[in-house]
Amino acid sequence: MSEALALVAPGEALRDGLDRILQARRGALVIIGDEPPVLRVCTGGFLLDAELTPQRLAELAKMDGAVILSRDACRIARANVQLMPSASVTTTETGTRHRTAERVARSLDVTAISVSQAMSTVAVYRGTEKKVLQPVPTLISRTNEALQTLERFKHRLDEVSGALTEAEIGDMVTVRNVVDVLQRVEMVLYIAEEVRDHLVELGGGGRLLRLQLNELVEGVPEDRLLLLKDYLRPRNGVSCESAVRDLERLSVEELMDLRKLANMLGLMSDPSGLDMNLEPKGYRLLARIPRFPDHVVERVVSQFGTLHGIMRATIGELEKVDGVGESRARLIKDGLSRMAEASILDRFSS
Repeated sequence: MSEALALVAPGEALRDGLDRILQARRGALVIIGDEPPVLRVCTGGFLLDAELTPQRLAELAKMDGAVILSRDACRIARANVQLMPSASVTTTETGTRHRTAERVARSLDVTAISVSQAMSTVAVYRGTEKKVLQPVPTLISRTNEALQTLERFKHRLDEVSGALTEAEIGDMVTVRNVVDVLQRVEMVLYIAEEVRDHLVELGGGGRLLRLQLNELVEGVPEDRLLLLKDYLRPRNGVSCESAVRDLERLSVEELMDLRKLANMLGLMSDPSGLDMNLEPKGYRLLARIPRFPDHVVERVVSQFGTLHGIMRATIGELEKVDGVGESRARLIKDGLSRMAEASILDRFSS
């Protein structure tokens, strides 16, 4: 569906042609794809093989039959075609044009577009999915609203992430701290995905909004992975990759249940539940130290086991880790010390 929506984004020749059909208060049926499976359900009409322009599409839509476009929607292959998809294909539509479009999309690997003369709407069908195109001003308004919501959730994510860092420095991390951050991460990514759907429909008209989205979600997926690496344990039988997939499958309602999140990740193992203490390995904080390669981070964590084991290590002990050396050992000590000082200052200033 995302590929289909990109072809009908504002500014594309196909979208301009569909808009002309709407302005003329006419209907139309357009199929994107002129492969043999499509041609087998076609009858009548005529072969055209001409470049797609908005004007040509609008003129051809004056005839009752369907217009068949090439797979890339750059050429008009046939026009005034009667489509005869199998009547056994289920459809939820009532109008003849819409029923045909849905049946073609469900039975063949193509995109079908139906322009409703009565409702003045454009519906895009792909497989079992249907999307009614929104006017550009409506799309921009909805995208801006979603971005504002995303900004509020990102601000809250920064707050709970800061609280987790403070708890890690003070060796006071609980299950609640961890799942609070995970919950906010998933909500931010969930809203970001909704914004991306709007931006696909906006096409080139959403460039500035896309930049704003990228800035808001920059680094969030990576932070999620680091968090999981910090707190998932092999004995839980849950890998970071499978945990990410499980989190992405949760509904908004399921994300609101912190206990469900903790149980799903195997973080709760005693009656204290969300208040059970956890100990980080140190991936999150080491990743914040500049010019510190991932493979060296892995070796340091493997050597000392926990964040506080790393913090208590001397420069000499850190130097012994393969790939660290004196300069990186000092970088680790200085970096963690600055984070600890910043955490103390934040605590007193708040």
